[in-house]
Amino acid sequence: MAINPSPGHSIIIRVDAPVGYRTTSEIAEAVGRAGAQVTALDVAESQHDKIVVDVSANTSNQSQIDDIRAAIEEIEGAHVREVSDRTFLIHLGGKLSVEPRVTLRNRDDLSRAYTPGVARVCTAIAQDVSKARSLTVKRNTVAVVTDGTAVLGLGDIGPEAALPVMEGKAALFKQFAGVDAWPVCLDTKDTEEIIRIVKAIAPVYGGVNLEDIAAPRCFEIERRLRDELDIPVFHDDQHGTAIVVLAALNNALRVVDKKIEDISVVVSGVGAAGNAIIQLLIASGVSKIRAAGREGVIARGVEQRDEHRAWIAEHTNEEGFTGSLKEALVGADVFIGVSAPNVIDGDDVAAMADDAIVFALANPDPEINPSDAAEHAAVIATGRSDYPNQINNVLAFPGLFRGLLDVGASKITTDMLVAAADAISSCVTDEELNSSFIIPSIFNAEVTQRVAAVVAEAAERNGDRTVSERASEFDTAGLTERA
Repeated sequence: MAINPSPGHSIIIRVDAPVGYRTTSEIAEAVGRAGAQVTALDVAESQHDKIVVDVSANTSNQSQIDDIRAAIEEIEGAHVREVSDRTFLIHLGGKLSVEPRVTLRNRDDLSRAYTPGVARVCTAIAQDVSKARSLTVKRNTVAVVTDGTAVLGLGDIGPEAALPVMEGKAALFKQFAGVDAWPVCLDTKDTEEIIRIVKAIAPVYGGVNLEDIAAPRCFEIERRLRDELDIPVFHDDQHGTAIVVLAALNNALRVVDKKIEDISVVVSGVGAAGNAIIQLLIASGVSKIRAAGREGVIARGVEQRDEHRAWIAEHTNEEGFTGSLKEALVGADVFIGVSAPNVIDGDDVAAMADDAIVFALANPDPEINPSDAAEHAAVIATGRSDYPNQINNVLAFPGLFRGLLDVGASKITTDMLVAAADAISSCVTDEELNSSFIIPSIFNAEVTQRVAAVVAEAAERNGDRTVSERASEFDTAGLTERA
């Protein structure tokens, strides 16, 4: 599938060019002929006999950049001085920094923020560790933990190479929810060691976001940490994806006028994301699900390679269907792909039920070309930003952790995940809803606020606010009384 030019592969080309009325337009035309999208063109320097032109453009790949360079060099008197990758430029020096929340102007300030005054605060926490939530960064801090084994579509690339993704995740936490998150990239693939390390650093954090850890180890790591820590643990590749998929499905069903309890769903991919999506669909009332791996649809009565596939076999495909993914799609209402590129085609979508819904979420290359799916499906979503209806986890995890941290919750429950999905869905009004707009913009500030509110409410319903209630007793009014 051809990849469209995107901001993720944006460049700045600096060109030495002759003075002339049409020089800049000729450069822009040359870039366009090479298939790129010109986004800006500036004359950076001007002299009597030449100008220096900076062209910003979205491209697809390195080969296209070579074509652009060659096209510009064909202009008489033009020479490409350098090409800068704008994505690499924003990563120079990393995307994060640490800044103090207090101003240290003199010895008086220093005495309170550090020694000797800080010893009194340390003593207070030692006597009651719950006070760490109100007196340290713990109340607003999340660890973004990875071992670098399942990064994007790149696979096992190691902790150093995973760091740019984790930095980006931390930046999103801060931008959208005001949460202070920090990358924790571990140089180990040992399940027990990862669990031990995360437990050891947990006192600093109010929550843990597991990220890009390969299945099936990710299931064990999440389960154990949830059982053994008193702070919420969230595997975003699983549950973040599931939340946003359910939110998009809610609104897609509004578009085609179908009820969630009546639909039949085929899920392609039974790894971390597929497993969590299936669990959340069942919790939301979907009763007819077929899940397909590489060998075909998972069926009951067949020995499975691990307990997670065994769970899927036990809770889906009640009719005992056996066959391929393509065969399973016949008559289905919904296709959800979290697997691999080009596993289905237009004919497969045509064989689905009327007003079919197709979520092809493999990234960057989806399970089907969206243009091919659009010939037969009523609603389409992808994981890409250059098509409508992007399923993006940033709609879920900032608000989820904002709500958890606000009430000092210790765990994440299924009803929180469903409530978060419903909150995201609600941000698309009846007036806005259509087949190309089933999910709100990630820049819609209401999304984080609504998700945070419903997650906090769910924690209160579950009685999971005891820690923050204890911490709230140690407030400024109490401090004033004791002063």
